Amino acid sequence: MTMTTESGTKPGPRDRFRAQVRQEVKTAALRQLAEGGPEALSLNAIAKQVGMTGPALYRYFANRDSLLTELVIDAYGDLASALADAADKNAKDAVVRLTAVAHAYRAWALAEPHRYRLLFRAPLAGYDAQSTSLVEASQPLMAVTLEVVSALAKPDAAAPEGSEAQFQKWMERHGFEDVTAAVAARTTILWARLHGLVTLEIEANFSSMGIDPTHLYEADVRDFVRSL
Repeated sequence: MTMTTESGTKPGPRDRFRAQVRQEVKTAALRQLAEGGPEALSLNAIAKQVGMTGPALYRYFANRDSLLTELVIDAYGDLASALADAADKNAKDAVVRLTAVAHAYRAWALAEPHRYRLLFRAPLAGYDAQSTSLVEASQPLMAVTLEVVSALAKPDAAAPEGSEAQFQKWMERHGFEDVTAAVAARTTILWARLHGLVTLEIEANFSSMGIDPTHLYEADVRDFVRSL
């Protein structure tokens, strides 16, 4: 695929250099996140690692929050791609497809725990984790999950009592107008269950108990499929 700029033209040397530097900065930032969490993120330290001054780095990222936002957006994209790949490779069987997506979710979180944490909690005090750009970045991830649940949902399924209007408005607000409130609710339940188990696992809670969570995870996915 040929790379182009926002104006539709091929990038010149300056554009390619800028993209390269930005990627180097993000790679260095991810190393800091992996080693010490968001609190360890230091633009000055990153600048030294990539061979520039602190002020020069601000030509590429306005501040620490803007860098964090790009890292979150990238993480959403990578997780969505992992789930979409799992869905595409198992397209013939709806149960196998949902199961594969659920396992891809866990696999990505275990491989990228520092990035997974960025997605579902504010990395720093005062950071707007519900900004428009982040909500929009989460939509492809939501779309994959809604689709695999929808393929198994019963036609007469209903959302939990009292929640139908809320789930319907949520879907319409994000452009999923053909998704029923029941599917939206069941998808939310699936995410909550998977997220709970994955979060406990990456925070080593199961390790401290001497429990391998693989069997718990597999059983929970099977139970969810049977509940549809």
